[in-house]
Amino acid sequence: MPTVMPPSDTAPDLLDPKNDYVFKRLFVRAPELLVALINAVRVGEGAPISRVIIRNSAIDGEELGNKSIALDILAEDEHGRRYDIEMQVRLHPALSVRNLFYLAKVYAQQLKIGEDYSQARPVIGIHLVDFELFTQTQHQRQQAHWRFEFRDRHQPTVRLSEQLILHIIELPKADRLGLTERQESDLHAWVKFFKHWKEQTTMSVLDSAPVQQAWSDLQRISADEEERYKALARERALSDAVTERNFALREGRREGQREGRREGQREGQAAVLKRQLTKRFGPLDDSIEARLKQATQEQLEHWSDRILDAPTLGAVFDPH
Repeated sequence: MPTVMPPSDTAPDLLDPKNDYVFKRLFVRAPELLVALINAVRVGEGAPISRVIIRNSAIDGEELGNKSIALDILAEDEHGRRYDIEMQVRLHPALSVRNLFYLAKVYAQQLKIGEDYSQARPVIGIHLVDFELFTQTQHQRQQAHWRFEFRDRHQPTVRLSEQLILHIIELPKADRLGLTERQESDLHAWVKFFKHWKEQTTMSVLDSAPVQQAWSDLQRISADEEERYKALARERALSDAVTERNFALREGRREGQREGRREGQREGQAAVLKRQLTKRFGPLDDSIEARLKQATQEQLEHWSDRILDAPTLGAVFDPH
């Protein structure tokens, strides 16, 4: 009698909502979900927003294979505040500098030439990262939601401005620690969605209407063959970029090792020649020592041959 397997709790055919194409597709389709995510992140920062205008809703399918394009979401709420919402799944060099540069760029570009600075509205970054970014201390390992702004170092209650704010949510850490604060319960549901979207049991018990809608929308997107192709193209482009970068790093290390060996051989040969010259002609002046340090390996080999029959120190280095 054949063994009856229990039904699986996973949905293997669902696309990953952390794929930046899928992420943008979800929220561009349903701006109300973006409103819910923003409000979940910004609890305690004033009244919730009620609507947003997405300013870069277009997704050019032909560019998905371009490894350098960014699929972030730029939105503006009813108060004119602007938001840069991003999903980042790979930690790469200079990530923090890149994030700050882009946030400042969004802030600067909102003013046209000649406009008063008072017209500038706050810009808020919301960056969801699928890795642990801050782990140096035990305290850092116990915090998953970070909020950066301009404050005084010695009197942190004194703010210079709230024009630039950056939220970073470390998804693995948030999932591991759990956002147990009552005010972050909505954000906790979003974290569960991004980390457990395939798990029927986990998803079905989440008490969040926006997250349940996002999960339902994800199922519809995943059932669309064209959408699956675009998500795969984006993932392949990002994987190619990582592969190329790792290959370049490995080649760089190998070349560095080869250069190191060559440099070590050159330095060793220069040291031997210096001892031979000193033994035969006496102490060397600074100009000769500098010449030995700057010489190529070929020059050192040539001088080593000439020391055998050169009558004077100058004859060793004589080009004729």
